[in-house]
Amino acid sequence: MSDMDASDQPPAKPSFVPSRRDLLIGGACLAVAGTTYARMPRRRLASIPTGRLEKLAPDVIGDWRFEMASGIVLPPPDDLARLLYDQQVTRAYVSEKHPPIMLVMAYGSSQGGMLQVHRPEICYPASGFRLSRTRTETLAIGGGREIPVRAFTATGDTRVEQVMYWTRIADDLPTSWTSQRIAIMESNLKGSVPDGLLVRLSTLVDQVAPARVALETFARAMLDTVGPLGRRQLLGSGVA
Repeated sequence: MSDMDASDQPPAKPSFVPSRRDLLIGGACLAVAGTTYARMPRRRLASIPTGRLEKLAPDVIGDWRFEMASGIVLPPPDDLARLLYDQQVTRAYVSEKHPPIMLVMAYGSSQGGMLQVHRPEICYPASGFRLSRTRTETLAIGGGREIPVRAFTATGDTRVEQVMYWTRIADDLPTSWTSQRIAIMESNLKGSVPDGLLVRLSTLVDQVAPARVALETFARAMLDTVGPLGRRQLLGSGVA
């Protein structure tokens, strides 16, 4: 029997020889993968330890004293809010010289952009309030320094609230959803997971001007009362 003809031989498997272009593309992919891994956020920037948030709302703030923690507009309780916020504080303060002030603070040690859930523009309408246009304003905190705040009027069936609030993401004080997302992404690119804090002040005054005076006075008194560490936790290290 004769040997198998050459034509009957199984075809040889072609060998793959990567071209220079293939090597360049592969190297670029590895570089991107390495950069992505290196930039994955690993370090948490939690600045308010468990139980510390309540200390930022002492019983006496300037001319105001703590009275109760009820009757304050809050977002509907749900599992998502419980996951997003490590600590929450709600307090109402009264004064013989000024209108009463309601204080709400919500803190999350790991922010992925969901502080939006607790924004007043969301929780007030959910409680039946109609909102005016939200304004971006500045709050003078002493020493020639200012911070950006948001303010609006919330009108319900039985009361009118003047609201002022600020949000802190790591050391930034964003005034919009977009700037909040940018602050989170910038922190992520530095390898960090930022924390997030919302501070909301409100008062039951119909007119904007006198309400604004009361809210600003309370805010400055609170920042003075909590000391340097408390100011950094409320405002970040950039302006505190």
